[in-house]
Amino acid sequence: MNKLDILQQKQDEAILGGGVKRIESQHKKGKLTARERIQLLMDEGTFEEIGMLVAHRCRDFGMENEVYLGDGVVTGYGHINGRLVYVFSQDFTVFGGSLSETHAEKICKIMDLAIQNGAPVIGLNDSGGARIQEGVVSLGGYADIFHRNVKASGVIPQLSAIMGPCAGGAVYSPAITDFISMVENTSYMFVTGPNVVKTVTHENVTSEELGGAHTHASKSGVTHFTSANEVECINHLKQLLSYMPQNCEDDAPIYPYEAGNEIREKLNHIIPEHPNTPYDMKEVIEEVVDTESFLEVHQHYAENIVVGFARIGGRSIGIVANQPASMAGVLDINSSKKAARFVRFCDAFNIPLLVLVDVPGFLPGTDQEWNGIITNGAKLLYALSEATVPKITVITRKAYGGAYDVMNSKHIGADLNYAWPTAEIAVMGAKGAAEIIFKSEIAAAEDHDAKWKEKELEYTDKFANPYGAAARGFIDEVILPNTTRAKLINAFRMLQNKVVLTPKRKHGNIPL
Repeated sequence: MNKLDILQQKQDEAILGGGVKRIESQHKKGKLTARERIQLLMDEGTFEEIGMLVAHRCRDFGMENEVYLGDGVVTGYGHINGRLVYVFSQDFTVFGGSLSETHAEKICKIMDLAIQNGAPVIGLNDSGGARIQEGVVSLGGYADIFHRNVKASGVIPQLSAIMGPCAGGAVYSPAITDFISMVENTSYMFVTGPNVVKTVTHENVTSEELGGAHTHASKSGVTHFTSANEVECINHLKQLLSYMPQNCEDDAPIYPYEAGNEIREKLNHIIPEHPNTPYDMKEVIEEVVDTESFLEVHQHYAENIVVGFARIGGRSIGIVANQPASMAGVLDINSSKKAARFVRFCDAFNIPLLVLVDVPGFLPGTDQEWNGIITNGAKLLYALSEATVPKITVITRKAYGGAYDVMNSKHIGADLNYAWPTAEIAVMGAKGAAEIIFKSEIAAAEDHDAKWKEKELEYTDKFANPYGAAARGFIDEVILPNTTRAKLINAFRMLQNKVVLTPKRKHGNIPL
């Protein structure tokens, strides 16, 4: 056999991974192979593989007799919609995708290249965890990857797709990355599996219940997105990437946009007559952003706040919006953490922020206080204060108490603050305020309820409007709701070259 044939034979062997039977088994589970996933992800013909012929070095437990070229992970680079992207895709047909010393080295190599060349890295995770035959060497491999995840954080976008099991130490690399996507019914994440949980806590729980896509999307908030199948998940990754720049020195892609009639009459009628009647803030979002450009993040977690990407006039923005249709839009522990994390991503990658406000305050109660609403609420305050990207606020209805301050008020660095005529900016709601301010008058009145109602209306007339804040300059303009989109297009265009000089420091100390 000549040398060219030897090379071809080795390449063919590497492409087969764990062999035909294991590939068939993968397909029967409704899963694609590592290479099929890359083919779907990358622009056709652009993928260049690195490390195809790498083999493990383990010589214990008979491992020297079972060697697969590539060692359970496909790594390389290519293009997605014409943009350079690095990728690793774990191959479950080879030792269950388990991570060995050489497997980790391959991942680290493309992560180093991604950092050096300023391009996103995408991890397609499908692994049973550390390769136990290699002992501490495989654990060291995980730590090498974690360290690079941290070095890359805020430098290049890092996206993780969970395509199968992700257990033990394997969950921490995705957790450090910017966004996690999971596939329903075929992927899961947990630090300790159902068997260990049963042994230690005597709880009976399935893998899906413990760490499935739905669990992490709605209960823990670990995953940002879920998809019905792998093809949908991969297409979603491409869409998500379209809102982001290549790196922290770059700006997100600008898409063609033709200006037209930007007036949105629906917005003039979206706020209900009664101040306590809910409405869907997503309808406001859809009216102010470019058509069908809104991509929600963490859709099923902490639904009292809405975060996501969109475009206004063809330019990427990040949106943080209170949701009056869920818990009246109140801020609590989970919504504060959710929004803070999203704000910090946008700020790291030069994506301007739009904050839509309808917030009655922070959620009261022992559960919130005992679980740290103070420090968790402060995370959102810190994130928005720290952010130096263009920041615009629109108050649609309520902005009460400390929540007014936290939701990108002028005082914490917002560039432009708009309010609709329906805005109510006050320390607290009129009913509670009247009870405190006019307590003696209400007590002395023959008809307590009538007096209370009278004083409530008095407080409402004086404070439950945007004009006191506008008089102080805390609101830059009170606008007609139907002009909101036009105002935002002009404002973000005006702010596109914003520069903020900050004091020299290693980093701040966010209340984690």
